[in-house]
Amino acid sequence: MKNYTSIHDIDNIHSWIEEAKALKANPLKHIALGKHKTLGLLFFNSSLRTRLSTQKAALNLGMDPIVMNVSGDAWGIEFGDGTIMNGNTAEHIKEAAAVVSQYCDIIAVRAFPSLTDKEKDESEQVMNAFVKYASVPIVNMESATGHPLQALTDAITISEHAKVLKPKVVLSWAPHVKALPHAVANSFTQAMQKMDVEFVITNPEGYNLNPEITGNTPIIHNQEEAFKDADFVYVKNWSSYENYGKVENTDPNWMITKEKLGNAKFLHCLPVRRNLIVEDAVLDSDSSLVIQQANNRTYAAQLVLKKILENA
Repeated sequence: MKNYTSIHDIDNIHSWIEEAKALKANPLKHIALGKHKTLGLLFFNSSLRTRLSTQKAALNLGMDPIVMNVSGDAWGIEFGDGTIMNGNTAEHIKEAAAVVSQYCDIIAVRAFPSLTDKEKDESEQVMNAFVKYASVPIVNMESATGHPLQALTDAITISEHAKVLKPKVVLSWAPHVKALPHAVANSFTQAMQKMDVEFVITNPEGYNLNPEITGNTPIIHNQEEAFKDADFVYVKNWSSYENYGKVENTDPNWMITKEKLGNAKFLHCLPVRRNLIVEDAVLDSDSSLVIQQANNRTYAAQLVLKKILENA
C-alpha cells in the first residue's frame, strides 16, 4: 500500500482490525520502524483528535512529525492547471508538493469541502493533487468526501465492543446549526459495508447520502424504526447531498436520547454538540463509546503509517 486516501485502500478490514488491536496492546513494539523518517502533517482546516492522534502514532513508530497549518503558516496554494496566478495564491501545488516531498517521507493532508460546488468537492482536488505531484505516500486525514482514518477507528471500536457475531449498526443523522460535510458518514458507510454487520442508515427525507456510496444499504426515514434491536448507533450530522450543502432540516426530534438509544452503544466521531446532536444523559452514561473511539484514533493512524513504512 503506497497511499491511504480511501477506506477502499484496506484490502482486508478484519485483518487490519486485529493488527490494530495488537498495536494497541504494545504501541512501542515497532518504534524502530520509523527511525530517521519524517511525517509531514498539513492542515488546511482545524483539528484536535486527528492532529494529536496522528502525531502520537508517528512517535510510537519512532517517526519525527512536522505540523503545518497551511492556511495560516504557508503561502496560498494554487491547485488549478494553466492558471494565471495574479490573485491571492502565490505557490502552485506542483512546486509545493514536490518541495514538501523532499522534507518528508510521508505527507498527511486534511482539507475540507467547500459545500458549495459538488463537482469540485467530489473531484477531491486537494487530496488528488498531492497524490499526483508528491513523490512520497499520502495519507488522508479527512478530505472533501472521506475520512478513512476515522472509519478505520470506528470499525476497530465496534469490533472491540460487539457482543454478538453480527451486530446491528445504525448510522443516524441528527440536527445541527451548520452545514456539515458528508466525509465521516461516507467513509463509515463504506467501512460497515466491508464488515460482517447488519447495517442500516436513518435520516430525514431529502438527506440521503450519495447513492453511489450507500448502494444497497437500507435507508429508513423513521429513526425509531431503524433503532429497533440496534447494538450500535453511530450519529453524525450531514448537510443535504441532493440540494448540495444546504441545511433543510433542523428537526430537534432527531436528537439522540437515552430512551431512543435503548440498550445500544453510542458512537460519534467528536466534536459533538451536547443537547443538539445528543442529550447529556447519553454522553455521560456507560452507553457512550466516544472516548474509547477517540483513543483508537492513535492505533488506526499507527497501523496506516506502519503499513506504508513497511511497503517503502
